[in-house]
Amino acid sequence: MGRILVVEDEQRIASFVGGALKARGWAVDMVAEGKTALKLVETRDYDLVLMDLVMPGLHGVELLQRILQARPHQRTMVLSAQAEPRVKVECLEAGAVDYLTKPFSLDELIARVNVRAKDEDTMDTYLYRGGVKLDVMKRRAEGLKGEVDLTEREFLLLRHLISNAGNVCSRPELLSEVWGFSFDPGSNVVDVYVRRLRSKLGDVIRTVRNVGYTLAG
Repeated sequence: MGRILVVEDEQRIASFVGGALKARGWAVDMVAEGKTALKLVETRDYDLVLMDLVMPGLHGVELLQRILQARPHQRTMVLSAQAEPRVKVECLEAGAVDYLTKPFSLDELIARVNVRAKDEDTMDTYLYRGGVKLDVMKRRAEGLKGEVDLTEREFLLLRHLISNAGNVCSRPELLSEVWGFSFDPGSNVVDVYVRRLRSKLGDVIRTVRNVGYTLAG
C-alpha cells in the first residue's frame, strides 16, 4: 500500500478515517488545517489526499486549487457535508478525482479510496491510439503539438478516450467515468476539458454531434 494524507479538523472523523485506512495497510498522515496540508503536499508524495472543505485557515476550493497548482497530478478526493450539486461540480471541475458526502459508510469510503488511489503500475506504461501516446506513469501525452504535461482530470479523460478508441463516448458516460457523476449536473465540464486537451495536443479528439467524443484517426 502507499501513503494517504487526511485533511480534517473534526477529530472524531479524522480518527475514524485514519484508523480505517491504517487497518487496511495504508500509511496515513493527518492534519487539521489547510496550510500545513499544502506544505506536506509540496514536500511529500501521496497516493491520495482526502480533504474536508471547511477547516481553519486555507480551506475549500482554494485549498484544492493550491494543492493542484503545487502538484498537478496529485489525486485529491473531497469528503464534505456540503451536498449541493453546485459545490460538487465546482470541486470536480477544479480537479478533484472524487467527492464523497458526509455522512458516509466506511465500506464506501474504502471502496472509493481503493479505486482513486489504485496502483498504476498494473497498467501498461504507454497507451497508443489515434496519433496519441500517453505515458500513464508520468501522466504526459504526446500529440500533434509534441509532448505535454496533463492535469489529473485531463489524464483521466484522455485515458478513457484511448481505452475506448473506435467507440463514441457519450457525455453521460464521460461524466460518470471521469468525474464520478451519476447524474447530469447541467455543466459543460466535458466540453471544457476536451478543449483543453485539443489546445495541448491538437485536433486528436473528434466531436460526434449530439452523441459525444471519440479519438480522431
